Amino acid sequence: MTRARMLMLTLLLGSGVMQGCQAGASPSSQTSSSTTPATTQETDKNEAQNTTKTAETPAAESDDQTPAERESFEQWVSEFRERARAQGITAATLDEALAGVRYQPRIIELDRSQPEFTRAIWEYLDSAVSSSRVDNGRRKLAEHRDAADQAQHRYGVPGSVITAIWGIESNYGSNFGSFSTIDAFATLGYEGRRHAFAQEQLIAALRIIQEGDIDREHMLGSWAGAMGHTQFIPTSFLAYAVDGDNDGRRDIWGSIPDVMSSTAHYLAKNGWQRGQPWGVEVTLPEGFDYTRTELSTRQPTSAWQAQGVRAVQGQSLPAFDQASIIAPAGAQGPAFLVGPNFRVIMRYNNATSYALAVALLSQRIDGGPGVQGDWPRGLKPLTRSQTKEMQRLLNQKGFGTGTPDGIMGPNTREGLRAWQRSVGETPDGFPSSSVLEELRQP
Repeated sequence: MTRARMLMLTLLLGSGVMQGCQAGASPSSQTSSSTTPATTQETDKNEAQNTTKTAETPAAESDDQTPAERESFEQWVSEFRERARAQGITAATLDEALAGVRYQPRIIELDRSQPEFTRAIWEYLDSAVSSSRVDNGRRKLAEHRDAADQAQHRYGVPGSVITAIWGIESNYGSNFGSFSTIDAFATLGYEGRRHAFAQEQLIAALRIIQEGDIDREHMLGSWAGAMGHTQFIPTSFLAYAVDGDNDGRRDIWGSIPDVMSSTAHYLAKNGWQRGQPWGVEVTLPEGFDYTRTELSTRQPTSAWQAQGVRAVQGQSLPAFDQASIIAPAGAQGPAFLVGPNFRVIMRYNNATSYALAVALLSQRIDGGPGVQGDWPRGLKPLTRSQTKEMQRLLNQKGFGTGTPDGIMGPNTREGLRAWQRSVGETPDGFPSSSVLEELRQP
């Protein structure tokens, strides 16, 4: 098969726009709480570490399959039709949705690609929470205030949070993808890495069409199948999409009331606490134990306060029963005290950087401040292959990280912190080129 030119995915810390926020999955043990934006809806999508909005235009319509390959795909579609019929999809729906279904080689290329170059979290946030995105968010929220207020009243999620997710997912609808959802999941169900997941989503997409919410032609989204303004996958659409404008359809492609209500409903069903903030930027006391900067470490705000944690602007800390401290750039960068609603945002996309971007963007849309602390902009992040090398070196030195995979998850941070402690450095678990150089020394 002649492949379309491989898309170069150069940013590991991306905007989480085109693949992300596919609401509701169980994170993997290694990549949970990663600073890398990763898909988490309905299943563990952390394998697809790059969620950057890049080149969402499908490959050209030319058919670059051989006749034998075309026949194989067509045979798969024929067999899938029978399975779909057995699950209640009508012949009329199957005729509408599958009659012109196309195999998309570009989708397989994107599915199998592995990003190499990384982007520092401060660079990601510079883009995700840019001045233009803040200004556009304020305008969009003002323009759709009634819909936002209706969603907030019903589900308890502030309009600024809904708008921030909208901004990061699709830049307020300016780019939510142009791939046919049916083509995407048929392609992935036929040849992708995770056949069962894709086929489940394809059945759900057919059910959406059958229920009359959208037709095949207008069911568009990312190459990975995330749909509409705030990037729901089909099973999450069926579970959480809401008819916010009372027109009888759940339309996350064309109705902003539906988009806002559906997004708020998803967050509410995943534990959003009405009236609670996401968290606050804090200063940490001298000698703070950075091994405790994990979302898995939780204690009441009062306990953190007793240990010297203070809000950067001197205000009272939010009163959380289960608060965590995160320091996404290690001891040299800002720190944040976060509560349950921050973790709910991570149900939308299982990455601390994504949740922080949503939190900060919503805060800025509401007129609040951005990050007050200084990022260590002089530090150079590791590439994926360099992270693998770091993991191998840590393993060799007796600081186990598991199988080297180039992903900074809890196991890798734990091993790195143990090594840092052994050499008298602050054990913050933050990788950088200088850390790698030290590890390379005999």
